Amino acid sequence: MSEEKKEPWLNHMALGTVVLAVCATLSTFKGGGYSTQSVINQTQASDQWAFYQAKSTKQHLYQLQLEQMQLQKLLVPAGSPAAEAFEKRIADYAQRVRTYETERREIEQKARALEAERDAAKRNGRPFGLAVIFLQVAILLNSIAGLMKRKRIWWAALPVGGVGLVLFADGFLNFF
Repeated sequence: MSEEKKEPWLNHMALGTVVLAVCATLSTFKGGGYSTQSVINQTQASDQWAFYQAKSTKQHLYQLQLEQMQLQKLLVPAGSPAAEAFEKRIADYAQRVRTYETERREIEQKARALEAERDAAKRNGRPFGLAVIFLQVAILLNSIAGLMKRKRIWWAALPVGGVGLVLFADGFLNFF
């Protein structure tokens, strides 16, 4: 039997395909991690905004009660035990309104921080997602080149793979 002579570029192409496949796998892993982090942060931010809304509703109810008490106090003679009771209740409601306002501000800060983390995860995950596309196309072209033993197809795969590798590196280094 006569053995076919293996062309040297096929070895380079095979090694390059392995490198591209490893980078594509890592890109998929890292991109998936950022995607998961983005979803988790979005869920937590939504929870914080719901909590914020609940606090706003409670604050509004106490504000209405406070105004109601202030109006009712006007109908009671000054210095009477009822007026003192109204004053106590008015002070209590005013304190609760202030407490809810403070809590709302803290919750809003947490929600905005989670949204910022979500946005950062999206930004960091995007290059990995794009890298996977280019790396997979380059792997496909390399496979076709190897099967057909067409060096021109391999040459076409090189820039596609190069773009994929640059995007892969950008996912880690954020230079774009």
